[in-house]
Amino acid sequence: MRLIITLFLFSIGIQSFTGQSNPTSTIRGFVVDKETGEPAPFAKIFIVELAVGAVSDLNGFFSIPKIPVGIYTVEATSVQYGKQSQLVEVDGQKGFVEIRFEMESDKILNEVVISAEEQQRTTQVQTSITRMDQAQVERIPTIGGESDVLAAFSITPGVVTTGDQGGQLYVRGGTPIQNRTLLDGMTIYSPFHSIGFFSVFETELIKNVDIYTGGFSARYGGRISSVVDITYRDGNKSKFSGKASVSPFMARLILEGPMAKLKDPKSSLTYVVSGKQSLLKQTAKPLYPYMNDRDGLPFNFTDIYAKMTANLGGRSKISVFGFGMHDGANFNDIANLNWRSYGGGMNFTVLPSNSPLFIKGHVNASNYQLSLKENNLAPRFSSINGFEMGFDFSYATANSGEVAFGINVEAFSTNFETFNEIGRVIKDENFSTEINPYFNYRYVSTRWVLEAGIRLQYYASYSQASPEPRAGIKYNASEKFRLKASGGRYSQNFTSANSDRDVVNLFNGLLSAPTNVQSDFVKQNGQVVSGINNGLQFAWHAVGGFEIDITKQITLNVEGYYKYFDRLSNINLNKLYDDLAQFSLIDDVFKKDFIIENGEAYGLDILVKQQTERTYLWLGYSLGKVTRWDGFMNYATVFDRRHNVNLVFTYLFGAKKNIEISARWNYGSGLPFTPTAGFYASENFQNGVSTDILASNPSYVETILGALNSKRLPDYHRLDLSAKFPIALKDKEPLEIAIGITNVYNRQNIFYVNRLTGQIIYQLPILPSIGLSYRW
Repeated sequence: MRLIITLFLFSIGIQSFTGQSNPTSTIRGFVVDKETGEPAPFAKIFIVELAVGAVSDLNGFFSIPKIPVGIYTVEATSVQYGKQSQLVEVDGQKGFVEIRFEMESDKILNEVVISAEEQQRTTQVQTSITRMDQAQVERIPTIGGESDVLAAFSITPGVVTTGDQGGQLYVRGGTPIQNRTLLDGMTIYSPFHSIGFFSVFETELIKNVDIYTGGFSARYGGRISSVVDITYRDGNKSKFSGKASVSPFMARLILEGPMAKLKDPKSSLTYVVSGKQSLLKQTAKPLYPYMNDRDGLPFNFTDIYAKMTANLGGRSKISVFGFGMHDGANFNDIANLNWRSYGGGMNFTVLPSNSPLFIKGHVNASNYQLSLKENNLAPRFSSINGFEMGFDFSYATANSGEVAFGINVEAFSTNFETFNEIGRVIKDENFSTEINPYFNYRYVSTRWVLEAGIRLQYYASYSQASPEPRAGIKYNASEKFRLKASGGRYSQNFTSANSDRDVVNLFNGLLSAPTNVQSDFVKQNGQVVSGINNGLQFAWHAVGGFEIDITKQITLNVEGYYKYFDRLSNINLNKLYDDLAQFSLIDDVFKKDFIIENGEAYGLDILVKQQTERTYLWLGYSLGKVTRWDGFMNYATVFDRRHNVNLVFTYLFGAKKNIEISARWNYGSGLPFTPTAGFYASENFQNGVSTDILASNPSYVETILGALNSKRLPDYHRLDLSAKFPIALKDKEPLEIAIGITNVYNRQNIFYVNRLTGQIIYQLPILPSIGLSYRW
């Protein structure tokens, strides 16, 4: 608390230093949807007479400080709602003048779209961030015609996927455990189902998705690679509504509406409930019989989410939510995977009447459990119980600048047990706590955007602090050309319970930084690092690039990046002996459960976007390289994909522009793998030293592996198509038919190869589907 007070006083000092002697006031307020009461994010607020403005945040909140005495025309323009204006008087006697824009749906205008985006481009650094709303997510073709935020993540430049079934996402050289996924401020430990192409999130509820692939600000911490920040909308405040849909892949239902009518028109009490159930177990056999000889689609999952929101007088909001998720995959009795996650929490926003601060907070708790049973192998399991509490404070400074600071407290217990390739048990149980304050300041002028911050990741359980400076800069060279750069220091507690060297691994357990770890590590330059007593992971990011507005509808973004992972922890595949083995000559590299590594990732990401009233184009290209050093050798990771291309194109047909045709093509150069060098008959010495190795007849064969990840798989590519057709009923269009074709030209992309038999299992074949949804 003392640190928060210090940061607050420091921020007030900055505000006083940049202040003026003449009386001024701050114009602030909210932009909301008049019908539903939902916040309208990214609306442009503009004071006509002063030619200054701001952009509303995800809560619909905006603030324009230091406005002199006078009467002004304040305009609000939004992608979804068009334009609205109000006359506002500033008398200099009040510190704050509050207004509220209640927007009504209007025709989408190109100039409105561009004005909002241009405001963000010139007032925010926006390095390594991809931002999408629900409409953009729904434009990306996905398997079964079901829109999913996973598709938005997978087409982001710098992101590599390793497969359609059970595929993981790797961001600019980071592993899945190094990506943090947030839902309304809450960490979701397992965001994707084992089927690999569906997430646990409900697309219909998404208000905004921010994907940070590197160089993110001090506001975010706890991961060394990327952050995905997802925000859900609240329920409809004016009427009961919902949506039901069904396809061969799943059934979904969303219900929302007001819980009670309140006297204050600015106040509301709403609810939203969503659920989805996979149908693959029931539909795969009759609809896709050609897949039954390749394990079919043995997946089953259920997701349930509910939220209640109280909006109090238009100034404060509190939401209480809960969720439950279950996933199961049975691979013809060869392996049985199950995980479940449940939890709940509360988040709130407050706009004090006599303070410049905008306050946000969250408290939540969750549980995640994972188990894997395989024939002739010991079972594996992993669990985590987590608790989080955080407070965020911010206020606007002149010219769309901002001061932000806050603190986050986390506590979690983890427990897991697994084993390596030679059967040595690897297990650990930890309890960890973290206290993480941060401070961030953004300065904006006509040409420059400067951002500087500091985050302190204090790992109380290990008595170790990680000061993490962050910085960003943008130079608006002209109205259409901007240069930008960002970087900083990052750390995290979590370690994965599977190895980064495994191409396909269904067991993705979590563990807080282990203590049973290699104590001495030899870097590639020969430097010896001693005294390592935990598996905390650290990295540096450096990102630089430029933006060009080619036309009003076409933008080009180019970024080069470098990530140096100076300390990583990984499961020890070389463990030969139990930890308690008393052999003084055996190095702990062969006894400990976890080893230390370091590595680097660098590359170039290019993104071209076009958006008009009828067309949406997304063309992304990534060039990257990822390597690791384990103390003995330098090797390419299994996700070291050199070239990656994603092309998405959507076109709206018809006079009403309500018939949507979309296509997505993905190409990726081959991923590394370890080749098979040969085989030999293994001798188990059943008779001990008296075994006659010349006369014995071993019953099984051992594999000799070649150099680690020295070969590459064939290139991956796939084309998906989707179409959506509305059906009018009584002058409305509540019905929609969605048709999808996955892997249109039936490309055989390798998923798995049995080293002994040479049998190849391919990823998804051509997969047509049709779905129906009804909205009311």
